[in-house]
Amino acid sequence: MFRPAEAPVESAPEVPGLVASVASGAPAPEHALLLDDPQEWSAFGRPCTPGADLANSAWDSQVVLEGMHCAACALTIEDALRAVPGVQQAEVSAATRRARVVWQPGQVLPSQWMAAVQKAGYRAMPAMDAFAREQRQRESRRALWRWLVAGFCMMQVMMYAWPAYVAQPGDLSGEMEQLLRWASWVITLPMVVFSCGPFLASALRDVRLRRVSMDLPVALGMAITFVVSTAGTFDPSGIFGKEVYYDSLTMFVFFLLTGRWLELRLRDRTAGALEAVMNRLPDSVERRTPDGIFVRVATRRLVAGDTIRVLPGEAFPADGRITLGSTHADEALLTGESTPVPRSVGSAVTAGSYNLQSPVEVLVEGTGGQTRFAQIVALMESASLQKPRLAQLADRIARPFLVAVLAAATLAAVYWWPSDPGHALMVAVAVLIVTCPCALSLATPVAMLTAAGTLARHGMLVRNLQGLEALAGVDTIVFDKTGTLTRDGMALQAVHTAPGWTQQQALGLAAALARGSMHPASRAVVAAAGASAAARDPRWVVTDLREEAGQGLVATVTDTLAAAQPARQVRLGSAHHARVQADTSASVLQVVLSEQHADGAVSELARFDLVEDLRAEAPVVVAALQQGGVAVHLLSGDRAGAVQRVAQEAGIAQAQGECTPQGKLAALQALQAGGHRVAMVGDGLNDGPVLAGAHVSFAFGRAVPLAQSQADFVVLGDSLALVPQTVLLARRTLRVVRQNLWWAAGYNALCVPLAVVGWMPAWLAGLGMALSSLLVVVNAARLARDLPPLADSGDSADEGANLAPVALSSTSLETV
Repeated sequence: MFRPAEAPVESAPEVPGLVASVASGAPAPEHALLLDDPQEWSAFGRPCTPGADLANSAWDSQVVLEGMHCAACALTIEDALRAVPGVQQAEVSAATRRARVVWQPGQVLPSQWMAAVQKAGYRAMPAMDAFAREQRQRESRRALWRWLVAGFCMMQVMMYAWPAYVAQPGDLSGEMEQLLRWASWVITLPMVVFSCGPFLASALRDVRLRRVSMDLPVALGMAITFVVSTAGTFDPSGIFGKEVYYDSLTMFVFFLLTGRWLELRLRDRTAGALEAVMNRLPDSVERRTPDGIFVRVATRRLVAGDTIRVLPGEAFPADGRITLGSTHADEALLTGESTPVPRSVGSAVTAGSYNLQSPVEVLVEGTGGQTRFAQIVALMESASLQKPRLAQLADRIARPFLVAVLAAATLAAVYWWPSDPGHALMVAVAVLIVTCPCALSLATPVAMLTAAGTLARHGMLVRNLQGLEALAGVDTIVFDKTGTLTRDGMALQAVHTAPGWTQQQALGLAAALARGSMHPASRAVVAAAGASAAARDPRWVVTDLREEAGQGLVATVTDTLAAAQPARQVRLGSAHHARVQADTSASVLQVVLSEQHADGAVSELARFDLVEDLRAEAPVVVAALQQGGVAVHLLSGDRAGAVQRVAQEAGIAQAQGECTPQGKLAALQALQAGGHRVAMVGDGLNDGPVLAGAHVSFAFGRAVPLAQSQADFVVLGDSLALVPQTVLLARRTLRVVRQNLWWAAGYNALCVPLAVVGWMPAWLAGLGMALSSLLVVVNAARLARDLPPLADSGDSADEGANLAPVALSSTSLETV
């Protein structure tokens, strides 16, 4: 735990238009002043408006927090940040101990909102690789030392306490008993100062700021036990002289620190796995200087045009092309494919992938936010700070619950005081310790983030943590066809032209329009034109290009070889979009090129026959979903004949073709009106309305830039099998969350009455509290294993149950 420094540091210098004095009035941490340089901002954040001036655009920054470990701490930091003028948004996650801050440079600087965090009693550091790793290592070392000191003191105190447990009346003289008490006091004192220090400092901070966190009842329990025992040691004849409780105190502290340390280690392996995926880029890299010497520089100093040398085992820090050497690269995070891919001279390499074999020199082409890796990290950072509905419920009840704990402890002490003041205070201590809601606050976020990290390692990016909860209740999945059930690529099979048009002319015109679209059919036309003489035909000048989602393209086209002719309106897409008669007998996908004349008449210029192949895993995926009780539907804008062919090959009974985007949305809403929980799987490009309308949605990341994708889940690779595997993991995740919540509630329901009636000593309360939090994290760690298989003969019944919809009613949530 971190105890805030008390030495003041000068505030950040004023800049024009900047509010130099923030409401917090706290001094800026010394390291934060260095971060006021605009050149450093990109190291731990990004502008909300790409390409805007650094000083005028709002910034979205990520920081790692020290000194927090509960939901009440997260709420305190959020309140402190939101009170700073210029901070537009603040989100804090207790599970990852990270914060997202959206701030306006014209009103506040990083040193100032970090100073507000410091005044609240915590410390904020940039969420950069070196800082995050150093912070985790330092925190782990401190926790280990405190645990070791507490363990040593506990063993020594128990040795002095043992005679009092086994001695018969008259065996111990008064002087000997007093000597053992003094020895126990001396041994306990360093444990209280060192091992209990962070809890006591946090409690004093809470009292000073008039707030409640989870450290307050624990620290009160420690202080009361030590004070009562000290009073009994210094004044054996006083009201507290009947008994001392050094053994209970040392055992309680040792059990608590054991649980905290193991929880910290497990959290690094579970929720911390998400951070490990985000922190893949190296801190520095070797860059070639003008005289040909390679010098190691910070990764953030790279610019396009630099030549760098990447050693085996290092991650590529930027996008670029290999100029010297050959190797194999691990691109699992970017593509979901675990098999290393060969990369030689001229091959493109991507930031975040690993160099596995030999040193290579790379010409940098893209850095920072321009890379796909940066888009992935941005979405993962956003997801890691989201609070699902269950976590929000736990956060809302955390503070009132702590107040109720303090009230219950006070009432218990008042009730028992007349019979034995010392026993009364120890009963209050047991109540304070045993009711700490740490397990409740960790139950949901640790499980959700563990599942998100597992999915990220296998090529499924979670954009919305709430989607995991929604996916667990899904009973119907709707697939799009093109680029989803079928392979992303399509091939041109034939070109049918109108009289007066050649194939090359038709391809050239169609490609001129298609270059403005990312739809698979458009890419197929462009690819076919690129392989012929029609590639980049300068004859056609396209203006006012627009795309009608799910239908096609329309633009104004000028023929440079016939300058005297007016510009024409040209359409490329489905027959309906091109406003011509559809060929219902065709067994392939047809893209129609047409021209609309000034008088409104439409003439067909050409038809392009495109073929697409069903993904090899599609029948297995559909069968796995159906066997698990999940209904599968197919909605497509393609011709009914082509849709039925794909549906028959995939094993889908409910299929509908020739759907407009509005028609898809209407069909989806009809399913929802029938009481179904519906998930949509599309290409993320022309399925926007239906993806937004579904309870939960999937999109294939290759079809659209990640920053523009609005789906809850993004498939980074090319495997459709990730969809049912994600459903299975979502079921498991919600079961783990439910188990954690019921365990936390049941633990308190059982132990609080035992503590109130005096049947639970402080050491046992500490053991129960530590085990409750530890059990929650251990239970969530089960989700860090590999994704569940689609079929397992040994556990077929269990897997079928996993695919059966799981729901957690709002009534049961409020009860928990």
